[in-house]
Amino acid sequence: MTVISLKDIIRYLIKIVIVIVILLLFSKLFLNSSEGRDKSINFINQNQLISCLDETIPAIKEVNGKQDDIEEIKSIEPLKVLLGMQLSVIDNLQAKEVISELVENEEEETLELQQAGTGLETQVVENNVPTKYTNIYNGVQVKNETSYDLTEEMLTPNITINNENILIFHTHTCESYTASADFSYEQSGTYRTTDLNYTVSRVGDELANYLKSYNYNVIHDKTYHDYPAYSGSYGRSLTTVKNILASNQDTDVVIDIHRDAIGDYSYAPTVKIGDEYAAQLMFVIGTDGGGLEHDNWNENLKFAVKIQEKANELYPGLFKPIILRNSRYNQHLSKASTIIEVGATGNTMEQCLTSMKYLSKIISEVVK
Repeated sequence: MTVISLKDIIRYLIKIVIVIVILLLFSKLFLNSSEGRDKSINFINQNQLISCLDETIPAIKEVNGKQDDIEEIKSIEPLKVLLGMQLSVIDNLQAKEVISELVENEEEETLELQQAGTGLETQVVENNVPTKYTNIYNGVQVKNETSYDLTEEMLTPNITINNENILIFHTHTCESYTASADFSYEQSGTYRTTDLNYTVSRVGDELANYLKSYNYNVIHDKTYHDYPAYSGSYGRSLTTVKNILASNQDTDVVIDIHRDAIGDYSYAPTVKIGDEYAAQLMFVIGTDGGGLEHDNWNENLKFAVKIQEKANELYPGLFKPIILRNSRYNQHLSKASTIIEVGATGNTMEQCLTSMKYLSKIISEVVK
């Protein structure tokens, strides 16, 4: 609406300029026909007119510039000056229209990020990898690969989470997926690439954007931890997370997004939610079973159970059984720290991005 009003004003002023120029031409003819007139009068009148126009329409002043050469000003044909001024004004208006359109498009893109709905029919798509678990709590399945005997108390999600910040990072930043028409890329390894537009980092971007739409403060770190060397990835990501948490101490939720590294490259765990296909998700929770100190592991497990309880309520089948292992996975740094494996090598990026829409909805229902 602002641009349209500005156009009307400029057009109105241009009409006034045209009338003034016509009067100037007639005045000039009259003066030339009068004897005894000082030639300086022509200059004075033209100079006063240009000065008047400069003050009336700032856009004209930009065209006229700071021209100190009197003879150059006198030689300018009035109609050419007018045409140049009019084109300049039009260019300015077009530029403002472009800026306005960019702002509107940005707002439309924001609106396109539609949060997940509920009450949708869900169905797990069959695959060639059987589901295995050792424990179950309120419908949440856990595959216990440790020597711990999991009790009901250890699985009860009686945990309070600080929602001040959510940290997302990637120990294996270069993990990628099966290429698709919209996400075709050149691999730098087996289902790996350094182009972060096609890796788990892009999935992290999607989760971060959705979580922000729920008004969370999200920190998304996209540091390469597995490049140029894969070995030592967890040591490097440990340093990264420690540094971030040092300046963001009110952070409980720390999510390390991975892709399932199962060797069967045709494996694409998928769930259909409504009319969309989403990659299945899986929590991997570490313990102190490997000998490293880890006082938070049971809290981490409770957090995963709490999230998966809500997931089973809203979108049953989105999550595979939680895996509990002896490795620590840097999860000792916070009370709600976890690995979330998003899909596998057989999944496409589109399926993984869709999963983030539903995961963010679940988190918004739990982390309050």
